[in-house]
Amino acid sequence: MNTARIVVLVIALGAGGVAAYLASSYDNKPAAPLPVAEKLPTVEVLVAKSDIQLGQAVKAEDLQWQTWPQATASSAFIRRDSRPDAQTQIAGSIARVPLMQGEPIREQKLVKADGSGFMAAILPSGMRAVSTEISAETGAGGFILPNDRVDIVLTRRMKNPDAGGNDLILSEVVLTNIRVLAIDQAPKEKEGQNAVLGKTVTLELRPDQVATLSASRQGGTLTLALRSIADASASDGSPEDQTLKSRQSGVNVIRYGVQTRQLTSQK
Repeated sequence: MNTARIVVLVIALGAGGVAAYLASSYDNKPAAPLPVAEKLPTVEVLVAKSDIQLGQAVKAEDLQWQTWPQATASSAFIRRDSRPDAQTQIAGSIARVPLMQGEPIREQKLVKADGSGFMAAILPSGMRAVSTEISAETGAGGFILPNDRVDIVLTRRMKNPDAGGNDLILSEVVLTNIRVLAIDQAPKEKEGQNAVLGKTVTLELRPDQVATLSASRQGGTLTLALRSIADASASDGSPEDQTLKSRQSGVNVIRYGVQTRQLTSQK
């Protein structure tokens, strides 16, 4: 055999052995450790264990502690490290607004009844709850539900000063954007219910609006006009808003079966 061929064969065998050794060494090399994800700091906050309805008395079993990222935990949340007995402390409070399952509990959404009734507990400071009679015709066919907003229209019949003429029928909006607290004695919409045919509606009013409603109730027939959700916040029924509306509003007059609108202007 040629010496050169022997040398080439030896070199090839040696290179193959070195390659095999390196391959086996690479397979036995331990895998590089995966980077450890940084653990975010957390806190335990008090949340609703199940849905809590408006006006419901909260029990300790309706609440539970849940882990929450500390960076997104609001200062209004109730934390276990600062109030470990919050579940028992809050028990007996009344929900001023509906709470969804898993929603963090905030003191602003609860109120202690302290022996008072539900309605007195949920009324905002300075507001009054006043009831008035309604029917299907004057209550939007029963489609007005608690927490809806309504305008209150007064319709009255006046004698025609013209001898022998038909009576005049006048209508005007006396209150705007009024919150409905309850229909009859139902402070919340029942599951699957989209209409309440009640005989009495309870409204949330300021003291000056109470006087307006009482006088209007004696002066004629009251009708509730349901407001759209889209414009429920367009007017808050404030005294300034009422003054502006009184300057720009008018009265619908029906004379001899023909409806006309008389504008009023106040300085």
